[in-house]
Amino acid sequence: MKFVTWNINSLRLRLPLLRQLTEETAPDVICLQETKVPDDLFPSEEIKLLGYEHYHFRGMKSYNGVAILSRYPLVPVTDTPQWCGQNDCRHVAAMLQAPSGPITIHNFYVPAGGDIPDAETNPKFAHKLRFIEEARDWFRKNTPQRSILVGDLNTAPLEHDVWSHKQLLKVVCHTPAETTRHNEWEKQGFVDAMRVLYPEPQKLYTWWSYRNHDWKKSNRGRRLDHIWITPDLRPDLKEITILARARDWQPPSDHVPVLAELTL
Repeated sequence: MKFVTWNINSLRLRLPLLRQLTEETAPDVICLQETKVPDDLFPSEEIKLLGYEHYHFRGMKSYNGVAILSRYPLVPVTDTPQWCGQNDCRHVAAMLQAPSGPITIHNFYVPAGGDIPDAETNPKFAHKLRFIEEARDWFRKNTPQRSILVGDLNTAPLEHDVWSHKQLLKVVCHTPAETTRHNEWEKQGFVDAMRVLYPEPQKLYTWWSYRNHDWKKSNRGRRLDHIWITPDLRPDLKEITILARARDWQPPSDHVPVLAELTL
């Protein structure tokens, strides 16, 4: 089975790119972040035409929003928290009826954190840290099994997840305050699937800023998009592909899809 995670940065704007993704890679499950569409305007008919009869989503106008699209039946998981007490559509979960048995999928869009890495002066950064802490603590109490957690987690946790570890240590997404919490969250029952197959010091990026007009030449990327799996799925992990070419699709998202293949 093929699973994709992608911060699409507006589902309705980039529906043609979603179609291109499905034609090129034929994923079984697609997890989207920043769909930016309220639930009553979700393009369900267009999604069905792409071959995804099953879906579970939470969305709002102009901001955030997450969705799981599947060729296999989904059962929504409805007892997840309202993170930080905000109903801001940053997490959706569902049980997937895979051929080998049920798999739980968690799809997250973690707050970006603003520009200033100081929780005292920047409420957005404080929100991000609190969000990660709550997610860490929730999974500590709810030990995952046969689960996949994906999404734009907005943190590049390892030295070679950014183009310059030294220069980005004080930049939001790679500060010790974020990376420490991110890694603590991952340890609550998951392994980093990308780094299982492509360990450090190999550089891995999934995001390139819109400010970089020649993103390939500068290659100042960050690995903000992640796929975690529980150890019981580790033997089933076959491949991870970062679809960097999608950064040139028009109109581009600044994130690119990441594809995981598992034998389920």
